[in-house]
Amino acid sequence: MKLYGRLVKNNMPLNDKSVVNKDETIGFHDKMEQLFVDLCKELEIPVPIWLKKNTREIAQYRKTYFSNDQFLEKVYFDKFVLELEV
Repeated sequence: MKLYGRLVKNNMPLNDKSVVNKDETIGFHDKMEQLFVDLCKELEIPVPIWLKKNTREIAQYRKTYFSNDQFLEKVYFDKFVLELEV
């Protein structure tokens, strides 16, 4: 499973990274959580608040985004876009 993240400000991409986990011994939820935290570390951003809308969008579209309102700390970007590749 691969998780791709992109930081966006004023509709312009600032930075993007991806992380991969091929461990078949852990379940989807645990793998997703681990990849999410690892991706935030790679991008050097705080982990945002995951809302129900994020779960719904990932399940339907394999893509979601986090607005800067979902971060507890001040961030320098408008959106954190997340895409899932299974």
